[in-house]
Amino acid sequence: MGLWKTIDDTTQKEKSLVRLSEAGDVLSGGIEKVLDPARQDARGDERSGAHKDAPLLGLTIVEGVRKDPSEPVWEGGTILDPNNGKTYKVRLTPKDGGELLDVRVHIGAPRLAARRPGSGSSSRGP
Repeated sequence: MGLWKTIDDTTQKEKSLVRLSEAGDVLSGGIEKVLDPARQDARGDERSGAHKDAPLLGLTIVEGVRKDPSEPVWEGGTILDPNNGKTYKVRLTPKDGGELLDVRVHIGAPRLAARRPGSGSSSRGP
């Protein structure tokens, strides 16, 4: 799937580069580069559980996502909010010929889908 820039929904600033990889029919992804120089060594101080105090760089944030055979979407897995450590169900939809990736998280039932800060559209990385 490649390297993607994450864009903060609130500030519209680029936050990180996330590498999405497919192994078999499962997609996963992790933070490959933090773009804010002040956050290069940031750790998960606000997170709890398995990701507490883990560095942002190298953190796996997308897991277990599978391609829907009947639609051009990837779903069924989870995405981690690296700021608070919460995981959400995720749906990834390529847009604009694969140049953009719409990231939707689900809190509870899919009909309650909402964009979460930092998990909106992503664009292809360099």
